[in-house]
Amino acid sequence: MTRTYSLVNQKGGVGKTTTAVNLGAYLAAMGQKILIVDLDPQANSTSCLGVKHTKVSTGTYDAIIERKPAAESTLYNPKLKLSLLPSSVALAGVQVEIVEQPDREKLLLRALAPLDDLYDYILIDCPPSLGLLTLNGLLAAIDGVIIPVQCEYLALEGLTQLMHTLRRVQTGLFPNLSIRGLLLTMFDGRTNLSRDVEAEIIRHFPHKVFRTVIPRSIRLAEAPSHGVPILAYDPKSSGAKAYWSLAQEILRGDGVAIYNAATNSEE
Repeated sequence: MTRTYSLVNQKGGVGKTTTAVNLGAYLAAMGQKILIVDLDPQANSTSCLGVKHTKVSTGTYDAIIERKPAAESTLYNPKLKLSLLPSSVALAGVQVEIVEQPDREKLLLRALAPLDDLYDYILIDCPPSLGLLTLNGLLAAIDGVIIPVQCEYLALEGLTQLMHTLRRVQTGLFPNLSIRGLLLTMFDGRTNLSRDVEAEIIRHFPHKVFRTVIPRSIRLAEAPSHGVPILAYDPKSSGAKAYWSLAQEILRGDGVAIYNAATNSEE
């Protein structure tokens, strides 16, 4: 059974792409079949996995607009053992192209439907906006949304707006849309601000905040420039350990056995 999660937050720079790429890499390392869908015209997930978006000949755009089978556009990384449906320059104009289509908010859902059961997890990296592309990402999030939240005051204000949007989607388009979890990112335990934001979010969303917290990490920030996730760049760093922990937390929460590469067995 495929589990599909969308990573959403209309605020940029909160860790959506970092989470999509690194969570995907660790889930793959734990024996899961992973597809990362880059729904962002900025193509950050694509770049973070070492693919130049300017050279992408077919990808998310073709699956949505041209109705080309998504399986024909996916790229497989044998080193990381995960797949990518890449973004491209063409995706930047997709919102204008689909605005008058009657099923415009369900195009991605339709495109990904044939992939059901081909992957254990599909992670959709949504753009930093609340437009039609993100709406497509929300309706394709069959198993819920993961919301990265940067540990700063303004992130709380943005979260209020996002929750309002999610409620509107639940009311009008997708009643079963759920929150898989809020993920605290760029956490600095040395500051009162990070601890205050953590406490405030837990107070407002009890039982919805992941126990794993992603620390502020230079190594996490450096990894994309090398076109690899933190697992391949610096597996001993604090950021790597945090995403390893998040992958375990998600698998346990989903009732999935965790593969231990060291012992070649499941836990």
